[in-house]
Amino acid sequence: MKVIGLTGNIGCGKSTVAGMLRDLGVATIDADVVARQVRTNDGVARRRIEERFGTSEAGELAEVVFTDPAALADLEAILHPPVRDEVRSRLAELMDAGAAAACIEAIKLLESPLRDRCDETWVVRCDEADAIARLAARGIDEEAARARLANQTSQAVKVAAADRVIDGSATMEETRRQVEAAYRALMANR
Repeated sequence: MKVIGLTGNIGCGKSTVAGMLRDLGVATIDADVVARQVRTNDGVARRRIEERFGTSEAGELAEVVFTDPAALADLEAILHPPVRDEVRSRLAELMDAGAAAACIEAIKLLESPLRDRCDETWVVRCDEADAIARLAARGIDEEAARARLANQTSQAVKVAAADRVIDGSATMEETRRQVEAAYRALMANR
């Protein structure tokens, strides 16, 4: 089974690209969704989060961690190990089921040991103005959007680490063409 590691900064179009991969039959694992499930369903993780932050509610956590790098590091130290375990478990299930390809969508993929499980790392990059506009459409004001972007690994670092770069500022049709071409190239090397 080929595994695509899909990353990029907030608002760049990772989820759009993951959806395009699903359209191609690729099983996708969204690390953000897994993290929400762990935060909600894993009693140990939830208790540790509540002890550290006084809450495990997503909106309240976001207000704290996206403006405080130390708080973000604390949250990641609690959540990332069980999230990685769950992602590995889901990959194993997909492999056992005979899936030809899977995608791990994770904003912190490059900083994670999961990166080593990927056959290729794809980075979705976009213009900052596009990211801010997309975040505004999600109800995140410009100041908060800029703070979130500032707390992430720079696009330049991510692009330098990429096997393939997808332009998230392109039209949807062009983005789809990029995704399809990258997927065909990956699967041709089986």
